[in-house]
Amino acid sequence: MRSKTPIFQKMATAMASFSTLHHLSFSLFSNPSLSLRPFRSFPRIINCSRSSLSSSSSSSSPSTSSLQFNISFAPPKPKPKPPMSDQLLDPDDLSSDQLIIPWIVRGEDGNLKLQMHPPARLLHAMANAETEKKKNKKKDKSLDKVSPEPKYSKAARRFFNENFKKPEQRLSKVLAATGVASRRNSEELIFEGKVTVNGSVCKAPQTRVDPARDVIYVNGNRLPKKQPPKVYFALNKPKGYICSSGDVESKSVLCLFDEYLKSWGKKYPGPPKPRLFTVGRLDVATTGLIIVTNDGDCAQRLSHPSSNLTKEYIAAIDGIVTKRHLFAISEGTVIEGIHCTPDSVELLPRQTDISRPRLRIVVHDGRKHEVRELVKSAGLEIHSLKRVRIGGFRLPSDLGLGKHIELKQSDLKLLGGIS
Repeated sequence: MRSKTPIFQKMATAMASFSTLHHLSFSLFSNPSLSLRPFRSFPRIINCSRSSLSSSSSSSSPSTSSLQFNISFAPPKPKPKPPMSDQLLDPDDLSSDQLIIPWIVRGEDGNLKLQMHPPARLLHAMANAETEKKKNKKKDKSLDKVSPEPKYSKAARRFFNENFKKPEQRLSKVLAATGVASRRNSEELIFEGKVTVNGSVCKAPQTRVDPARDVIYVNGNRLPKKQPPKVYFALNKPKGYICSSGDVESKSVLCLFDEYLKSWGKKYPGPPKPRLFTVGRLDVATTGLIIVTNDGDCAQRLSHPSSNLTKEYIAAIDGIVTKRHLFAISEGTVIEGIHCTPDSVELLPRQTDISRPRLRIVVHDGRKHEVRELVKSAGLEIHSLKRVRIGGFRLPSDLGLGKHIELKQSDLKLLGGIS
């Protein structure tokens, strides 16, 4: 017998173990008292055949038996190679159980070819689409937070426009309110073509504009959208000041508000400084109460004769006042072609510190120098004249000359129902 190689020695040992396992399993199944226990299965041996078996002696001596086997193993399963992006697929290299999703791509040479994975352009497009979806979701969330604008009916909008919306104003009035110039000077600027509205020159002072919406330029300077708030003051005018701001040589009562205008930015940050003017006028020698504001409508209402606001004056007279003088003043006089009569004339009692007699005269016409003309027509001469009341508002007794106070809503109502 041929000498056994190491491979055949290992096969003989495996067969001996297999024979022992066969006898053990037979004994287990033949004896029911023995409990069956699970045992580990061995790998299956393919094409195992016994070529020869020695029958000499007996089966009890395994050393004397000689076995020969012809054993062969199945070849290993080849691992599929991942094709490259530019590598064409070969149908012969693919196994039957492999799932193939071919992509038909046109190469750089212009020919069509098959490849395993999708083209790079498609992958980039899908990635960009996902990022755009995320951005759109974020935008949608931000839009959901913003509450939509409420929709109102035509009747509601008409009611709002008629009762609450500020109407458009004349261009000259807007220029005067923002402090550019007086209304008359503003009209001159408009006629000269120095004012533009929304990029076009406007030469009509009556043009209706809205400062918050329209773009207005005056001499190349942009008009602010915000207009200054309405302010009202009561000033105790001193002697020697005029009520007009046009005369440079004389002192104007508006100079008494320089300190107030300097601190305007701290009190009202944002809007421009107001252009102040007086309501009515007092001559240079007359002292007392005068209203200063930037509200043109208020000034027009107070100064117009149709308002019938009564004005009270205290006149100090040089000389002696008799009843004849009082009757003459109460009968009135003609001023500028109109006969004017006072509402009341009264001789005030004498005071120890004042030597001259004083008259209290109440008028409502508001003609120029009306009180002085009434006293002059009676043959008397005025030493000093002071206005102490307009309508229902009286000059505070503790307000010194050249001082002013800001009026409240209750004071405005006393002046003539101004709100």
